[in-house]
Amino acid sequence: MSSKKFEEYAYVLDYLPRGHPFDRRPIHLRKPVALAVGEDFFTLLELVPKEGVVLTPGERVFIGKGVRDKVDHISRRVSYDELTATAKDELVRIVNKLVNENEWRFVEIFNNAPPLTTRMHSLELIKGIGKKKLWELLEERKKKPFESFKDLEERVGLRNVAEAVKERILEELKGGQRYYLFVRPAPKTAE
Repeated sequence: MSSKKFEEYAYVLDYLPRGHPFDRRPIHLRKPVALAVGEDFFTLLELVPKEGVVLTPGERVFIGKGVRDKVDHISRRVSYDELTATAKDELVRIVNKLVNENEWRFVEIFNNAPPLTTRMHSLELIKGIGKKKLWELLEERKKKPFESFKDLEERVGLRNVAEAVKERILEELKGGQRYYLFVRPAPKTAE
């Protein structure tokens, strides 16, 4: 068995009934597609809905192994640049929703994040965390694990941790980062 983890659910960012605008095939050969973001690893995907199914932006759909009720198959991974303007707007809303609903998941990252190199810690990738705040954060998490963003803000003195996490996720989705903390990086293309 492969230990690779896959997305189970995705949120629809945009539904394109006439296919992707970058598709060079004639319109009569195009199939409807939906642009989506995975719930767990924030993977950007192109989904092909089942015949006769219309997906709406913001809708949560099952894309895991097993019987899918609305999605026929996952066509491919897409880059941030391939998203439509509607999908980019919806992506910000969905990331906000996922961070707010799954706060515990992101707090666990603060509790367990390792150093990247001997000189840099993975938490330094988040806006507002420099060397001084990093040492305060590491000392506080030794005493007791953080329980929420509010707890983290009070004990370390950081401001708007949730906003900083959302901002970092969106930066990682846009690509071009050296290190990825929240998002599964897109595969490198041979160009």
